[in-house]
Amino acid sequence: MMQPTPISKISLDGRDFLIKRDDLYDRFLAGNKYRKLYKLLQTPKERYNKIISYGGTQSNAMLALAALCKQKGWEFTYYTKPLSKQLLKLPYGNFAKALELGMCHIALEEELYRGFIASLRLELDAQTLVVDQGGANPIAQEGLELLAKEVMEQKELLDLHNITAFATPSGTGTTALFLARALPRYTIYTTPSVADAAYLRLQMLALCDTLPPNLHILKPKKKYHFAKPYREFYELYHKLLQSGVEFDLLYAPLLWQELLDQTTENILYIHSGGITGNDSMLQRYARKGFAT
Repeated sequence: MMQPTPISKISLDGRDFLIKRDDLYDRFLAGNKYRKLYKLLQTPKERYNKIISYGGTQSNAMLALAALCKQKGWEFTYYTKPLSKQLLKLPYGNFAKALELGMCHIALEEELYRGFIASLRLELDAQTLVVDQGGANPIAQEGLELLAKEVMEQKELLDLHNITAFATPSGTGTTALFLARALPRYTIYTTPSVADAAYLRLQMLALCDTLPPNLHILKPKKKYHFAKPYREFYELYHKLLQSGVEFDLLYAPLLWQELLDQTTENILYIHSGGITGNDSMLQRYARKGFAT
């Protein structure tokens, strides 16, 4: 079992925030991916011989699973929609790193993708496991419960009694959901990064019957398209970087924006890692002319 990750303090726009530094655990298997995959990390290597997953070509979950399977000696097969011309010509970012770790990548035609993914669990053998996109799986609960226990122990040890809320960004909402269930006395803030709040609720309800009342989804005032470069996100990324901590460019800027706009409490932010994906995102910002 890993040692508890440290807690850092940053100042942003005149407010102080505490940061649970889960990004420091491992280069590839860090942040919420470490927590989501904790149970698999504790699983004897003889239990499985193959992991199957699917999703985006620069997914942090893809890279984390590739690192986990490399560590365990398991085969890792990952399905995506067709690659872009740029990625076909020269793999880069998380995709290139996952290939280096031994990932077997299979691209499916756009019209076949959804149906094939829906059939993944048909006729699986006992030593093959399917992990859904983004690590959205009930197996994540154990690792998030461990995180909740860890932050509560640190809260007492470091005398952080003024902390009344936690924050974590959401793709599938798995981390926010299980954290809220494990910390019922505290407000858990999150944002819908991939689509809207209704979609995020549906994603979380696929893992439970009802959403906990302490889980608060902060709705952005503006509609954002996932992974599209926005100047305000780029500027906030650099502002956070100047505070002393690097955050990912996909999920973190939106949550930080909404925390600054919609909250006033003393908040502990759970760093979800994902900074290995910043190389490819910064390239996209540069191509859009946002880089300075």
